[in-house]
Amino acid sequence: MTQAPATPRAARRQHDREIVALAVPAFGALVAEPLFVLADSAIVGHLGTAQLAGLGVASALLTTAVSVFVFLAYATTAAVARRVGAGDLQAAIRQGMDGIWLALLLGATVIAVVLPTAPALVDLFGASDTAAPYATTYLRVSSLGIPAMLVVLAATGVLRGLQDTRTPLYVAIAGFVTNAALNVVLVYGIGLGIAGSAWGTVIAQCGMAAVYLLVVVRGARRHGAALRPDLAGIRASAQAGVPLLVRTLSLRAILMIATAVAARLGDADIAAHQIILSLWSLLAFALDAIAIAGQAIIGRYLGADDAQGARDVCRRMVQWGVAAGVVLGVLVVLTRPLFLPLFTSDSLVKDTALPALIVVAVCQPISGVVFVLDGVLMGAGDGPYLAWAMLLTLVVFAPVALLVPTFGGGLTALWLAMNLMMTVRMLTLWVRTRSGRWVVTGATR
Repeated sequence: MTQAPATPRAARRQHDREIVALAVPAFGALVAEPLFVLADSAIVGHLGTAQLAGLGVASALLTTAVSVFVFLAYATTAAVARRVGAGDLQAAIRQGMDGIWLALLLGATVIAVVLPTAPALVDLFGASDTAAPYATTYLRVSSLGIPAMLVVLAATGVLRGLQDTRTPLYVAIAGFVTNAALNVVLVYGIGLGIAGSAWGTVIAQCGMAAVYLLVVVRGARRHGAALRPDLAGIRASAQAGVPLLVRTLSLRAILMIATAVAARLGDADIAAHQIILSLWSLLAFALDAIAIAGQAIIGRYLGADDAQGARDVCRRMVQWGVAAGVVLGVLVVLTRPLFLPLFTSDSLVKDTALPALIVVAVCQPISGVVFVLDGVLMGAGDGPYLAWAMLLTLVVFAPVALLVPTFGGGLTALWLAMNLMMTVRMLTLWVRTRSGRWVVTGATR
């Protein structure tokens, strides 16, 4: 059982050290991931507009496909952390291997679907006649790296569950540097064009997966954990991931509805919306880092049968979430005159975005609570509740957002609807946390 410090002040210091030790490297790894796409865009952009447009369509498809399976990281983190808390490292790594085998199976399935349907998928996303061939080429080649991408997700979950967020940071940085170097060589040095960019990303992702597998396999051998596939374990991992998949799809639906509504408001509104959404996503990385720490720490405390410790660290992480949200909100307000010119020189777009940015800033403390409690409940393995809560949020948000063009208010009204969405999420998560029903101790839930 986890030993609690002797005094409340000592307990807070211990929780703070744990949160910082896990959250800071996790934030670095989260920020490194989008840099893959940025590097590809910067290199491919010099080939021509059609190639860059093709990359944009293919990247959107790949990002959507991979984000759907983010439960591989979340569910694995919680399951492994519980075993760690129970002091059974052999079972923890065995649980992680089940998640990795599931990732390989899902990756092979995605390849089987994407390769023959790539032209149809590109057409569905509205690629132009000139961009479509490039998008299809990039999508087909890059799809070969999807199993590696999913293994990276699952293995990241294993290491987070083992309370290690530093290794994923180092691997992410090395992967980004390798990807950028390979892209330059393959696109320009060898002259493979957009296909070279895709192959560079595939090779980098496979290299990252290989490093993760090496780390996990070494751990398995050290603790005597089996490496072979276990059908029962794989099936259990899949079942644990289904509620989180529902949660993720519901959140994706919310973001798609918001973008569709912004598009109906006009060109200036959709342009401003994309800028704000980019900022919102960046802020989410910072808050998600605390949530990742929450997943790992809460799972460990519950696995150690320390219910009170889990409640105490939950309370402390909420305080961290609120404080981080306040800081981020103030930064948004102070930097908005500098931030917008980085994306546009259009005065109409700037004027449209400014009030909506204030709305985003005001919502950051709420977002901080949402991300933290989301991480706490994930760490507790409370996936079914998270799924139902997100479906309820979608049901509340959708009609409000869809009525924005009718009742007016423009982009500011749409982002007020986004704030409503975050408030509903906060309330549903807060009610669950206060109920204590998430506090289920033991090596398994």
